[in-house]
Amino acid sequence: MATINPDNHGLRLILRYTVLTLIAVIFVFPLVFMVMSSLKPDQQLLADTSSLRAFLPVGDISLNNYVAAFDRAPVGLFVMNSVIVTGVTVVLSLLVCSLAAFSFVFLNWRGRGVILSVILATLIVPFETIAIPLLLIASKLPWIGAEGVTIGWLNSYRVQIVPFIADGLTIFLFVQYFKDLPGELIEAARVEGASWPQIYRRIVMPLAGPVIATAAILKFLVMYNQYLWPLMVVQQESYRPVMVGLQYFFQLNRAWGEIMAYLSLITVPVLAFYLFLQRAFIASIASTGVKG
Repeated sequence: MATINPDNHGLRLILRYTVLTLIAVIFVFPLVFMVMSSLKPDQQLLADTSSLRAFLPVGDISLNNYVAAFDRAPVGLFVMNSVIVTGVTVVLSLLVCSLAAFSFVFLNWRGRGVILSVILATLIVPFETIAIPLLLIASKLPWIGAEGVTIGWLNSYRVQIVPFIADGLTIFLFVQYFKDLPGELIEAARVEGASWPQIYRRIVMPLAGPVIATAAILKFLVMYNQYLWPLMVVQQESYRPVMVGLQYFFQLNRAWGEIMAYLSLITVPVLAFYLFLQRAFIASIASTGVKG
């Protein structure tokens, strides 16, 4: 019988954690530099970039850059706009794309293979090629609101949300995951008389925690970092997201400390969303023991 050498096992663990720590440090360094730089005046910030002082809270440390950032631009408004647009888009995208994937995998209907192929083919089409036609369409669409029927979706949340609810990548992720689910579960549910909506809601989606977390993170990053489309369709400050708001800090007198403070502030929702999804992902894995 083969025996495991405790010394070799311990050495492998040390090597593994050393490599993981180095990778983590590489990814954390830019964040540390950003936060530390946001606390320093411009002259000190630029002088410290040539040494390790750039990563340390040394010198003239204060929150002046954060105060100046709020004075220069409505930072809270931009963050709120991005959170609203991103949050609503992620939720609607997960719902619509998971329903589409469910129909492609579990329902038998004519032409589903062709339609799925067309959807996946959109992954190779750059957004820049359809931006202008999409802008023309959005400027002519009607909308029924408190003011009655209006023409055009520009300068609104909906023009930043609706075009990105359904996308080929999210549908593809759900399709691939649903294909790997045990078919016996679906067959047993159908034998017991469960309807397709019940199977989707009570069986398939509770088991889809990993793909939900993956798709949500990818969608969140795409939507939160949107720049070109909001720049094209939003002229009113009250609807601008954080990436468009960044141009406020490159006008007239450029202050790098204020820019770092602004970047630090807009990074907070990203980290909060990631930590929330990480906890949800772990809870989902712990609560669902699926055996193939």
